[in-house]
Amino acid sequence: MRTMGEGDEAVADVSRGRWETRAATARHAVTRSTGRPLGNISCGDLSRENRRRFPHLTAFVDGATRLSYPLFDERTTRLANALAAAGLQAGDRILWIGKNSVRCMELLVAAAKLGAILCPVNWRQSPDELAFVIDDIDALLIVCDPRGLEDTLKAARTSSRATRARWVEAAGEDGEYEALLASGSAVDLDLVVDAGSPLLAIYTAAHDGHPSAALLSHSALLNQAVWLAYMYDLDASDTFLCAGPMFHLGVYLFILPLFVLGGTTVIATRADAETICRLTVQERCTVAFPLMQYLIDEITELNRDARYDLSSLRTSSHSPGWDAMVTLDHSRAARGSRWGQSETTGGVTWYGVGQDSQSRFGRSSPFVLVRVVDETGAELPVGEVGELVVRGTVVANGYWNREELNAETFGDGWRHTSDIGKREADGSITFIGPKGNMIKSGVENIYPVEVERVLRSHPSVADAAVIGVPDEKWIQSLKAIVVPASGCSPTQDELIVHCKQKLASYKKPRSVEFTESLPRHDGRIDYDELNRRHGGGGYPGGSTRSY
Repeated sequence: MRTMGEGDEAVADVSRGRWETRAATARHAVTRSTGRPLGNISCGDLSRENRRRFPHLTAFVDGATRLSYPLFDERTTRLANALAAAGLQAGDRILWIGKNSVRCMELLVAAAKLGAILCPVNWRQSPDELAFVIDDIDALLIVCDPRGLEDTLKAARTSSRATRARWVEAAGEDGEYEALLASGSAVDLDLVVDAGSPLLAIYTAAHDGHPSAALLSHSALLNQAVWLAYMYDLDASDTFLCAGPMFHLGVYLFILPLFVLGGTTVIATRADAETICRLTVQERCTVAFPLMQYLIDEITELNRDARYDLSSLRTSSHSPGWDAMVTLDHSRAARGSRWGQSETTGGVTWYGVGQDSQSRFGRSSPFVLVRVVDETGAELPVGEVGELVVRGTVVANGYWNREELNAETFGDGWRHTSDIGKREADGSITFIGPKGNMIKSGVENIYPVEVERVLRSHPSVADAAVIGVPDEKWIQSLKAIVVPASGCSPTQDELIVHCKQKLASYKKPRSVEFTESLPRHDGRIDYDELNRRHGGGGYPGGSTRSY
């Protein structure tokens, strides 16, 4: 490690003026000690190494912006130094609100170099939902790209109680973000950041009607990246088309493996058929996310005249028309993730581990342990159904600012997933379904308790429950079962609009049925009976049971 200079000491002095962090689950160790742990590699260290080992390779393409690995590392160093001078240090949170941009990745690596935490927030949320996240994550810096989000951001800032955060606009090439970055020194402080400390906060799991932020460490992200590079047979020749939203963990499960290997990520601000086709041809993309069935159908229809050469894409088979346009890669399709959570940095079990498995969900990766336990936490014999619990390097450090939830779900040394499954005789894992009947709509996980909370807030609603019904395009759509308040006659449209005003649009029910009462068992809503009465089904794992 180089010796700190005079200018560095000034930055260090400023960065020590700090605010208290409430992350009881976060481990932070940032030092300048010459006793650097030899086995410690952070995501910031990886970027520094990439600058040296990939001097001529392209890391990111974002519109007209093309960043080599050295240029990307220099920009993240400048940004980290600028943030340190502004007072950010280990454990502080940075919020990104905006559509897809390479600046989100710059913030992630800059945070990595400081030991800070980046939270890319779901910009599709309602102003009330966004204000909740702003207050909950308690960020010192909020970087936003307001284009297309002006009204939402204005309303969220008005509703939020957060006062200490500095807001920086990221729009334009000569705006506040670029000015902030340019103010930082290009001389790397080369801080030692504990690879076990959290780096990425992903909001998920609405346990109490509100989402919680899972804290993923440097080690979790890098270990999973190496494993995914193997599972998807990726290398430096691959180019990833990032068409999914950068608040979604799934995109990082492709970006980071390529960042490890020296591949290229092409960032798309839109996920429509024409954009995907154009960028695939322009950059010769080999892998894209997400390619939902409806997108594949739209691309197939758009490209019926073969105006776009999509042969660089390596994908699984879907339809004769699609198969004729792309390069089929059966091995990649067969080795995909079969069960996991945001709290486990994505996949836990994979079909490609070992030889053919009895379960289509496969076996656990080398970076995680899986047990099937009963209500007391005792491991169950092969074939018996219980809760899936996990521990390992890819498991989250916990949830931000959720002490009770952390004690409940991480407290005994295992992550209690609230998912139900069993161990097969050949060692593979069968995932049966979530305890709470999570609903899957497109690529989004929707938790009924969150939508039910909003429905019950309507003055004409006495009680409500939400189920998922099969949907050919979206996997599932939401149906609300509502008990009207005495003397009230709410309409379907009225309640759908109410939900849309309070929640992200994709969380609103597509239909509403009215009933005199909801079926209950031991005082709790009986979702099995609701599914039977009202056509529920299509849940992840094929389960319609509630546990």
